[in-house]
Amino acid sequence: MFKKVVLAEDFQGENQGIAETLHEKLAIKELQNEFYCDKAFTRLKVALKNKEPYELLVTDLFFEADHVDRKLTSGSELIKEARALQPDLKIIVHSMENNPIHINTLFKKHKINGYVCKGRNGMVELVNAINEVFHNRTYVSPQLNLTAANNAVELDDFDRAILKELANGLTKKEVSDKFKKENRTPNSESTIDKRISRLYDEYEAKNTTNLLFKLAKEGKI
Repeated sequence: MFKKVVLAEDFQGENQGIAETLHEKLAIKELQNEFYCDKAFTRLKVALKNKEPYELLVTDLFFEADHVDRKLTSGSELIKEARALQPDLKIIVHSMENNPIHINTLFKKHKINGYVCKGRNGMVELVNAINEVFHNRTYVSPQLNLTAANNAVELDDFDRAILKELANGLTKKEVSDKFKKENRTPNSESTIDKRISRLYDEYEAKNTTNLLFKLAKEGKI
C-alpha cells in the first residue's frame, strides 16, 4: 500500500474524516492533509527535493476563496502543477463534479489515475480507488459514464467566432449580419442557430449565458 499520501480538501470536517478513514482502512503510514492547493503542492515539492517523494495525491477540484492569497485556486491547477513536477505521481480526484466531459479531460490531459464522486458511497469508493490505483489500475466511480464524453462535440473556429460575438452581447441575428458584412461564411442566421442549438444540447445549457459559463468552466473558451 502507499506509504506517503497528500490529501487536499478545504472542508475541515471532511478532510479529517477522509484522513481517519484512510488511516483505519489502509494503514497509510504518512498522510498529510492540507486545506489549500498551494500548501499541498509545497508538500510535494519539498518531499521530492529531499528525495522522499509522496506516492499519491488525493484532491478535490473546488476550493472556496477566503482571506488567504493563493496562486493555485483549484484542484485542476494543483493537478497540472503536480503532474509537471512529479510525472510518476499517482493522482485521484475526489469531488462533487459529475460532468463526464470535464472528468474525461482530467484523465486524458492530466493523466489522473482515478476519479471518485463524493456522495453516499464516496468513502467506500475512495478506499477502493486507492487500492486499484496502487495496483496500477484506473478507477472511476461506477455511476459515471465517461463513454459519453468520448463523443463530445469539439469546438471549431466557427463555433468560437460565434461564441465570441455572443459573449460581446450580440444576438444570433446580429452575429449573422456582422459575418455577412465581413464576408465570412457560413453566415446565415439558420446555420448559426443550428450551431448554437447543438452546443445547447451537448452541454445541457438553458440559455446562452449558461452555455458560455459552462464552456468557460471547462476551459473551452
